[in-house]
Amino acid sequence: MSGAQLIAVARAQGRTALDELAGKQLLASFDVAVPKSVVVPDAGAVAGAIAKLKPPFALKVMSPEILHKSDAGGVKIGLKTAAEVEQAIAAMAALPAIKSARVEGYLVEEMAPAGQEIVVGAVRDPDFGPMVMVGLGGIFVEVLADVAFRICPITRLDAEEMLAELKGAAILQGARGRPAVAQDAIIDVLLKVGGENGLLMKHADDFKEADINPLIVSATGAVAVDARFILS
Repeated sequence: MSGAQLIAVARAQGRTALDELAGKQLLASFDVAVPKSVVVPDAGAVAGAIAKLKPPFALKVMSPEILHKSDAGGVKIGLKTAAEVEQAIAAMAALPAIKSARVEGYLVEEMAPAGQEIVVGAVRDPDFGPMVMVGLGGIFVEVLADVAFRICPITRLDAEEMLAELKGAAILQGARGRPAVAQDAIIDVLLKVGGENGLLMKHADDFKEADINPLIVSATGAVAVDARFILS
């Protein structure tokens, strides 16, 4: 489905946001890498559905009534076999916050390679229009608010300057014994989201807020492992 079709389906269903699968399909339509995944309705459908996926797996509940999946117990990572996925789904389904919600299925994904967590976000400012944001994940964004913003559309130079502005920029270069990450991969994602032909410019009127959190960046590339798009 194209981005316009994904958004149209969500609106027709009365949603205020794209579900995670649709959000990742939208990102993939702009050539942002996302994990290979399948959606299963219940534990009984796992074995055949995930046969072509490579472990380890991440499992996430899909429900329009659960905004924060982790808080509800609806995320499990590091699952190695179909049996472990089945057991995790059964355990999730019994949790009060999930049992009482309208569950549309369970998203099973290949886990991204280890790397640095990055946050790429967007807001639509009433005066300036779409703006793109980048920051290091974890404590850097949650506590230190170490982020950089630009008005869209951005250029490659803008994206480079955004990364350079971050207080934790040295982390990306391999500070304190950490492996350096592919900064070009982050820049490419920023351009695919906020560049001249990027997602935010193509769909400027469709979203009031968006987040890729986290974007996992390794030495070889970047993968969007979670995505949230709030419709206007």
